This record gives sequence, structure tokens and C-alpha cells, in this order.
Amino acid sequence: MPTPTTRTPKCLAWVLAGLLVAAAPLAQSQVAPSASQVAAYRGLHAAAHQGNEKRLQRPATPAELNATDDHGRTPLHVAAFARQRGAIRALARAGADLNQLENDRYDAVTIAAVADDEETLRVLLELGANAGQTTSRYDGTTLIAAAHLGHDGVVRQLIAAGAPLDHVNNLHWTAVIEAIVLGDGGTRHQATLRALIDAGARLSLTDRQGQTPLQLARARGYTAMVQMLEKAGAP
Repeated sequence: MPTPTTRTPKCLAWVLAGLLVAAAPLAQSQVAPSASQVAAYRGLHAAAHQGNEKRLQRPATPAELNATDDHGRTPLHVAAFARQRGAIRALARAGADLNQLENDRYDAVTIAAVADDEETLRVLLELGANAGQTTSRYDGTTLIAAAHLGHDGVVRQLIAAGAPLDHVNNLHWTAVIEAIVLGDGGTRHQATLRALIDAGARLSLTDRQGQTPLQLARARGYTAMVQMLEKAGAP
């Protein structure tokens, strides 16, 4: 990290970035059902958590299918947290809303993506879940969350499903920027950045301080990312 005496302007940017990085877990955190909540589940919520497809195949009204617990989780959210893919399929066939948001504004797609659960994500996308809706209190997207975490396989699935490459969240970060500023510069974040570059993500979009992805990667000493961005013609 640059010292105040040698690189004062960048030091301020690093301080600001550091504060945001410290808050980053809040940006991507999701609240899975607790043990006590699971124990209290009845009806479709219980069936979703248990993967009881037979119960989920019984006729249900839209209100039942999309009913919420005290955190706004529908049976579909519960099934996504529990990786109950058969339950997800059964709920979809019954007419459950695949894109409903829970209280923290996360959908099932983002739940699977943050968990690095590529198979559950694949099922949801095949069933028609939206890969690009705005989620979370940070007005982000599933792609931004996955890029932040370096979930490169998830990122490639989302890109293939048409997720918006250049969405800017209310921290003024894109998926490309989050892969750099919230990543560790390692192989999975490199693969994430490569997927975004290859898909045509805009590399000229800056953070709130006017720093480009290339400048951010250089400041962090992420040599491999710098080389990728330079080769791609990033400013």
C-alpha cells in the first residue's frame, strides 16, 4: 500500500477502497434459514427444504407457492439455499415465481451464484430465471456478486444467459471493477476478469474516484490482470 509521504492522492483512494472492502461482506451476505426457522417450517417451505418433490407436486395456489417466511424467503429461496434441485424444478412446474426477491433483495439465482453452486444455477437458468435483475441493497446484479467472489464458472454461466456486463451498482462499481478491487488477484479472479473481457465488458468505466480497471489493477500489483487489461486495450 502506498505511503502518505510518497503517494498521497492514491493513499486517499486506497483508504476509501479499504472502507468499502471492509463493508463488502455486507454487500454480498445472504441469510440462509436458521436451524430454528427450518424446524418451524410447515407446508411448502418444509417440503422445499427437505426436497419432498411429491408434496410439492400437489396443487397449490400462487399465494401458497410464493408465500414468505419472516425473512421474505419463498419455498424457492429455501430450496436454493438447500441445493434441492428437484424441489426447484417441482416449484417451477407448479408456477412459483422464479425471480421473487427476499427481504435483502436477493433472488434464487443470486443465492446459488454466491454459494458457487453452479448446478443449482444451471437448473434455475434452464427453467427461465432472470440472470440480470437488480438485486441487493447495493443495486447490483448476480454477475457483480459472482465477480466479486471470483466464481468464474458462475460468471461464465451468467454471461451466456445474457446478464448485463456493464451494470453499475450504487458503489459505482461494475463486475470488472469488483473482480479487481474485491478480489485477491489470484487464478479464479483472473479467470473471472478474462471471461468479462472476452464477453466485451467495457473497460473504460471508472469507479467513483475516476480510476479505471487498469489503474486499479496496477495500484494493487495484480500483474496478470494488468497484462490482460493492457492486451485488451484498456485505458
